[in-house]
Amino acid sequence: MWQFDYPWLLLLLPLPWFGYRWLPAYREARSAVRVPFFNAMSRAIDQAPQAAGTRHNLWQLLLNLLVWALLVVAVARPVWVEKPIERQQPVRDLMLAIDISQSMETKDFTDANGQKINRLAAVKQVVQDFILRRKDDRIGLIVFGSGAYPQAPLTLDHASLSLLLEDTGIGMAGPNTAIGDAIGLSLKLLDQAHEPEKVLILLTDGNDTHSAIPPTRAAEMAAAKGVVIHTIGIGDPNAEGEAKVNLTALQSIAKSTGGQYFRAEDRDSLNQVYATLDRITPHQVKTLSHQPKRDLFWLPLAAAINLLALYHLGALLASRLHQRPTRQEV
Repeated sequence: MWQFDYPWLLLLLPLPWFGYRWLPAYREARSAVRVPFFNAMSRAIDQAPQAAGTRHNLWQLLLNLLVWALLVVAVARPVWVEKPIERQQPVRDLMLAIDISQSMETKDFTDANGQKINRLAAVKQVVQDFILRRKDDRIGLIVFGSGAYPQAPLTLDHASLSLLLEDTGIGMAGPNTAIGDAIGLSLKLLDQAHEPEKVLILLTDGNDTHSAIPPTRAAEMAAAKGVVIHTIGIGDPNAEGEAKVNLTALQSIAKSTGGQYFRAEDRDSLNQVYATLDRITPHQVKTLSHQPKRDLFWLPLAAAINLLALYHLGALLASRLHQRPTRQEV
């Protein structure tokens, strides 16, 4: 549909009528020779004198009014408003921090065919499904072992994210477990985001032994920044050394940031964990709408200019024809 951006300017349309009605006619003083027998000369050549101005020229008066109306319409800026364009924008950023230490190669999970697979392979399968369900969220990936490394920044390109997750291997980040460093790096990446809700999902099967930042201190920093951390423990709390998961520490991290702690002992329970996360962190989408406008002011403006040009061209041709000498018969 079309509309005027400045419709109040249309109030100028009747302005010429007020001028025509109340202002005196314009008169221009010129030098002239006055003769007492002007009327007799006019009758002799069979012509009648005409008054100057547009008051006695109906066509020129109508032309002026039409040109004025077209100019006022152009100034009021008519525009064509197209259909609104809607764009969806995510309002939640999710960061996944996945443990790829040496203990993740323990084969105590089963796949869909009932075969034994290592912990990282089970995590990859479940996380891939989780990423597919969160298509409207920006998701980033951090892997950690002896150190924490960004595998993928926050992105909506989930296909590339899935490929990067698939290429992740056990031991790439070292054999140890640095949970505090993983949280710290996640906070650094989430600081670059401007969405109101930020979530970190921390998945580990071990105990923090190699962090420069203690996990409790990193959790306090996350809470201060408003980042919610959900922790998932998949290790054996009865194991020794690196393989022993510190359930108490994971529970404390989640609780201090307003998140939840989950325990995943096999692939099915891990699936249930991500299904629960889907419910407590539902994807929220903010729809932005924009209606493009196309300016149409040039149409009445061009019409006004063309009318004036045609009028003056016609007047010029008429004067030339009138001035052409006629052949006299002998």
